[in-house]
Amino acid sequence: MTSTHEPVAGPPQGPPQGPPERPLDDRVALVAGATRGAGRGIARELGAAGATVYVTGRSTRASRSEMNRPETIEETAELINEAGGTAIAVRVDHLEPDQVRALAERVDGERGRLDILVNDIWGGDALFEWQSKLWEHDLDAGLRLLRLAVDTHLITGHYLLPLLIRRPGGLLVEVTDGTAEYNAANYRLSAFYDLAKSSVIRLAYGQGEELRPYGCTAVALTPGWLRSENMLDIYGVTEETWRDHVARDPHFGISETPAYVGRAVAALAADPDVARWNGRSLSSAGLAQVYGFTDLDGSRPDAWAYITEVVDGGKVASADSYR
Repeated sequence: MTSTHEPVAGPPQGPPQGPPERPLDDRVALVAGATRGAGRGIARELGAAGATVYVTGRSTRASRSEMNRPETIEETAELINEAGGTAIAVRVDHLEPDQVRALAERVDGERGRLDILVNDIWGGDALFEWQSKLWEHDLDAGLRLLRLAVDTHLITGHYLLPLLIRRPGGLLVEVTDGTAEYNAANYRLSAFYDLAKSSVIRLAYGQGEELRPYGCTAVALTPGWLRSENMLDIYGVTEETWRDHVARDPHFGISETPAYVGRAVAALAADPDVARWNGRSLSSAGLAQVYGFTDLDGSRPDAWAYITEVVDGGKVASADSYR
């Protein structure tokens, strides 16, 4: 677990060097599950750093997914273009192998390679029952959650990784909830949710072993308490007024924007020594300490340290002291 006062383990780092303004100008990226939340934040930051970004998901202006949210992949593409990047929106259901195969064939035909693959497919927010025991949980919903959280990642890797390994330096990011250390010591909401999020961490480890001989890297990456579009709606606030909810729930003060984890991915992708992280479980906060990026407000929120030390550990401290 990282903290605000102890950088994530890794090789000694000097002071942050001034990177090129667009260090990913020559890279081709694909963010699977880029409709909203972390996926949208990652896709936008990769585009802002210069990458050409394929953004996939099920929600389009013509049709919503079962999430029934207003965000669309077209909007994500527009945000990337506004940030100075190049975006290609493709509607894909990553549970459907034929659709993912067609996506891989399209990327191959148009670009001939893939440098960055981000697996952020989820879609299970409405499916898990908080603190519901396995025998009480709706079985169909739980199994659907696992398919959305795990099968989609396996199917996507099966078809897209052959493009990634064509050139050394490729990066695979498996997005999850929680670090390996935190999830190993804490039960995560329900058996289905717990298994889903820990499985993705183990998947990144296994894929790191498989990618290493090709000079490519796989990592698991978690944001902290994410101020996603859905979370803001639940609390009745906007990104501009989010601190209004802190008065009701002080813990919300540690939350972060999707741009924070997006900047973490962009920093990893621009790092010529990214292989040092292969197979590791990482967090947006831990990588911020190493690479020197910040959230949109200039702070570096460390949600997992705050959760471990304050929420779970009983330490008396404000969320602002962990930003």
